Amino acid sequence: VCKLKDRSALAGSISTMDRLVRTAVQQIIAEKVHENDNLETKKFLFGSIELTTLKTTDSDESVMAFAERINQFDAAYPNLPHVATICVYPCFASIVSETLEVDGVEIACVSGSFPSSQALIEVKIAETALAVKDGATEIDIVMPGVCDDISELKQTCGTAAMKVILETGCLRNASDIKKASILSMYAGADYIKTSTGKEKIAATPEAAYVMCQ
Repeated sequence: VCKLKDRSALAGSISTMDRLVRTAVQQIIAEKVHENDNLETKKFLFGSIELTTLKTTDSDESVMAFAERINQFDAAYPNLPHVATICVYPCFASIVSETLEVDGVEIACVSGSFPSSQALIEVKIAETALAVKDGATEIDIVMPGVCDDISELKQTCGTAAMKVILETGCLRNASDIKKASILSMYAGADYIKTSTGKEKIAATPEAAYVMCQ
């Protein structure tokens, strides 16, 4: 009976947290969306974009053309900031590194057996090390089951920043997202991200709110 009561109390506290998060997000949207509907905010957001190609049909030629879009952007749109990052699979890191001519654009590679994170740690380390060697300045991994993997991969990254994707659409509630955020940061993440975009539920305002908190 005590165990059932404990579970009921836990479920109640989780559901309360989810309600509080939803209320907070609704309040932010009501108060801030109109206030931030301006050119300067939109320019800031544009300059925060990770221009990404993670298709099964990617090739050296298509990724090179993709990187050339960034090279040509300043001339075509002189009044807009260029994107923050170009994101590709590790096998294309050297192509992007050799093609990219714009200062200030990071080269991110998804690694660590993206997007499932289901591989031996030795495989994840090798893939990450090769991506950094080939020019990646940022590494994106999906949160694995244990913090040890995150710590080992962070060591492998060296000076390259490491982002841990929590895949928040697969987490049950705000409490789980909070725990995943704290564990990832504790284990060495430089950034945390919501999702790969490959699950049915991807980024949500509620997940982003919990992560920011």
